Amino acid sequence: MKIVLIHGQNHKGSSYHIGRMIAEKAGADSIIAEFFLPRDLEHFCLGCYQCVEDETKCPCYNEKHAIMEQIEKADLLIFTTPTYCMRASAPMKAFIDLTFTYWMPHSPRKTMFGKKAIVVSTAAGTGMKSAIKDITNTLFYWGVPCVKSYGAALQASNWGEVSDKKKEKIERDTTKLAKSISAKKPKVGIKTKAMFSIMRMMIKTYDDTSAEKRYWNDNGWLDKDRPWK
Repeated sequence: MKIVLIHGQNHKGSSYHIGRMIAEKAGADSIIAEFFLPRDLEHFCLGCYQCVEDETKCPCYNEKHAIMEQIEKADLLIFTTPTYCMRASAPMKAFIDLTFTYWMPHSPRKTMFGKKAIVVSTAAGTGMKSAIKDITNTLFYWGVPCVKSYGAALQASNWGEVSDKKKEKIERDTTKLAKSISAKKPKVGIKTKAMFSIMRMMIKTYDDTSAEKRYWNDNGWLDKDRPWK
């Protein structure tokens, strides 16, 4: 199993350690890439829409492509983020913004409909649920059919301060999660199929010169083909 980790921070904090635990238990020898934000993608979306017509025209295409190329090759994606002000980190949100063309309303990638993903978030107190939602929502619109999450309130500002009792619980939880995701076979559900159908009907109304309509047509999705078949 090929694994890619995307960390919403540069430092190796609690979220990072939990993400690595899961990856190593799911298959340590299978990790093919690991990215840290903002180190590996230090940009914000400019809203220029150049990527809608041509991905290569994005001002930060090279850095973004290096990450997305590995993501498209992976079987399992692991996203980690600390909880900042009860949401995902700013670098993670910037990454989400910069990959919006991968969403179903635009130019989704067929490979995404056969992947598995885990989203991890930690906080000293609370906010993990909303931080995780920022990423799981993105994964749904990417078409990823199997998404699990893990949030932990640690009452600590760094991994070294986390109590032994909490670390023992995390050890047990991550073992179960890694086993569960490894055994899970990705299968596109009715919700994803319904959303794809809605987006398909919308894309059909676009002008024939639209790059997004050409993309869907080239993939056969405006006819009978579907990315999960």
